[in-house]
Amino acid sequence: MATIIIKNQQDIEYMRISCKLAAEVLDYIHPFIKPGITTNEIDKLCYDYIVNVQKAYPSPLNYQPDPKYTPYPKSTCTSINSEICHGIPNDKPLKDGDIMNLDITVYKNGYHGDTSRMFYVGNVTPQAKRLCNITYECMWYGINQVKAGNYLGDVGNAIQKHAEKNGYSVVQEFCGHGVGKVFHEDLQVLHYGKAKTGEKLQAGMIFTIEPMINQGKRHVRFLSNGWTAVTKDRGLSAQWEHTVLVTDTGFEVLTISDKMPAIPSFIKIESK
Repeated sequence: MATIIIKNQQDIEYMRISCKLAAEVLDYIHPFIKPGITTNEIDKLCYDYIVNVQKAYPSPLNYQPDPKYTPYPKSTCTSINSEICHGIPNDKPLKDGDIMNLDITVYKNGYHGDTSRMFYVGNVTPQAKRLCNITYECMWYGINQVKAGNYLGDVGNAIQKHAEKNGYSVVQEFCGHGVGKVFHEDLQVLHYGKAKTGEKLQAGMIFTIEPMINQGKRHVRFLSNGWTAVTKDRGLSAQWEHTVLVTDTGFEVLTISDKMPAIPSFIKIESK
């Protein structure tokens, strides 16, 4: 039985801090992402910013969810083109036309803030841009279902409908998760499924919504590093992620930042 952690007001205040810091790392790194830079260089810039400027710690570094896993060796996940998630930074330069998901989690004051964003490297094809844009909308359609009394199935169903309506598929092997004092708490947020099913949402829940959407079929394979998942058909994949607080009347997105992409017009953001 999953242990669902309902956050109190102090938890929520600390989560706002960690989540804001994570989003600010993505704002900071954006100008550096261009053809020729390596993902190791991106990882080092993010590490230095988190540790030296934010006085925090990158949660993925040496993260080991289970003894059978090798500890994750880097501070960020950099997933490029057909990499679905958990791409490990390396010395290969980014190329013109690449798309990349950069996943950032910051640990501050005993709490983890988790977010990710897609980046275009140089001149990207219209097909790749469309995938990234639809995936962004998928995340927000899911977020828009967050409200005390709704169900996790409502979130997944909204994401799946929008993805499939646009000719894409939803990865089913990975999901969003509860987050707080623990990097990955028990709550599992599927990005597909039936409305009015699953866990009932309660005010004070905090979890990520992070759909991974494929250009082709949904099926995945894992690289020999034990972490990175890629599309089986080698098609492109995109992902966006926000950390969300359930409120009595709707939601509060905790990973908002000044330079993030515009929120879709169908979303009404609640003020604190």
